[in-house]
Amino acid sequence: MNTIVYGIKNCDTMKKTFKWLDEHEIEYSFHDYKKSGVDLDILKHAIHDHSWEDVINRRGTSWRKLDDTTKANMNAEKALIAAQENPSLIKRPLLVHNAQSYLGFKADQYSKIFSK
Repeated sequence: MNTIVYGIKNCDTMKKTFKWLDEHEIEYSFHDYKKSGVDLDILKHAIHDHSWEDVINRRGTSWRKLDDTTKANMNAEKALIAAQENPSLIKRPLLVHNAQSYLGFKADQYSKIFSK
């Protein structure tokens, strides 16, 4: 089993994710966007699997700080560039487990993912 958690270490949602994974003794590796940058291939796959609208956290502070023109003209290609420049725009966590990607943390969803 290969599980990678992508995100930013100090994010509250990430802390909940780490706690849940540790409590359930799930082995995982962590990719910190702030230290290691954004993995473009993983981000492309996430946008393909979900949508740029789901991958980009449009409720977060980083999104709200973007100017209205940038937000109005956002598309998948521009979302890739924006996320590379500002990883805080990416919904956290991005979990990749057995080549499938999942966005956000919900304990019931994680229970289903790891019961397979």
